[in-house]
Amino acid sequence: MLDTTDRDTALTTTVPAAGDDPLRQLEYEPELPTGPLAIRCINHPQEISLRGIPVLCSACRARRDWLLINQGRTVWVRCRCGNQWTEPEITRADFDALVHTPEMTIYPSVEEAIAAAGFDGALAGIYLL
Repeated sequence: MLDTTDRDTALTTTVPAAGDDPLRQLEYEPELPTGPLAIRCINHPQEISLRGIPVLCSACRARRDWLLINQGRTVWVRCRCGNQWTEPEITRADFDALVHTPEMTIYPSVEEAIAAAGFDGALAGIYLL
């Protein structure tokens, strides 16, 4: 399980009335987390095959619909049932190659991101795509 007690990035930006001026709005947009403590998550609905072997959840035997979590050089795979494990076969470069969009949602903690994406165990056994 990820330990995020002292690494959470709280989003406490208050946007004053900037009207419709896009330049004023840019002043108050939060910066994306960067550096070795930044934690990024992406939803990966397809199956993952490592060296020709499909990834399976050891708890519920799911074959697809994963949440990939990256911090530094480590990548975790999380299933909808809430089971999570480190996957040393997936590198940071592999994770970066899966990120197709620069649009990101920033959450105050990893736990909130996991719950918002539906990987907290509440949707166990359900494929959403």
